[in-house]
Amino acid sequence: MGNQSDKIPGQKRRSLILEWLQETSKPITGKDLAERTNVSRQVIVQDISLLKAKNHPILATSQGYVIFSEPEQDQIRRQIACFHSSDLDRTEEELNIMVDHGARVIDVSIEHPFYGDISAPLMLSSRRDVKKFVESLNDTNAPLLSELTDGTHLHTVEAGSDTVIEEIKQALHQSGFLLV
Repeated sequence: MGNQSDKIPGQKRRSLILEWLQETSKPITGKDLAERTNVSRQVIVQDISLLKAKNHPILATSQGYVIFSEPEQDQIRRQIACFHSSDLDRTEEELNIMVDHGARVIDVSIEHPFYGDISAPLMLSSRRDVKKFVESLNDTNAPLLSELTDGTHLHTVEAGSDTVIEEIKQALHQSGFLLV
């Protein structure tokens, strides 16, 4: 961070953050936003909270912030019920099956017996995204959300057709991931 006078004022900074997020479908890290606006990461967290409070559909993913959007007209979204152990190699294999078929893994969710539905945005669309996600889980020792439900979870996926979704389900079934 430079000196105090280089900071971008709050309203202008939030407008810029929104503009930058709308210009790309790739996540932008809080660190990157902080560097671009010459403020701390904590200020960015507060800015994102203020933007969310104004109903801007911003998601915090493990790769950074993204604007949540409805699927493109040529894309469909479906939920797929999955099951596997908390082994990160199995997690990586499962997610790679989906992205290898050209799907985007939007989120993971579970049905908790007390809290109800809990979901976390993923926004993974390539093996590189999956690798970074799994490495981040490993580096932080963060448990998988599915550990709360002994391995049962749902993934929302976005793909070009129902045929692609069915191919993903078949591949997941063959690898022992599909909950049937």
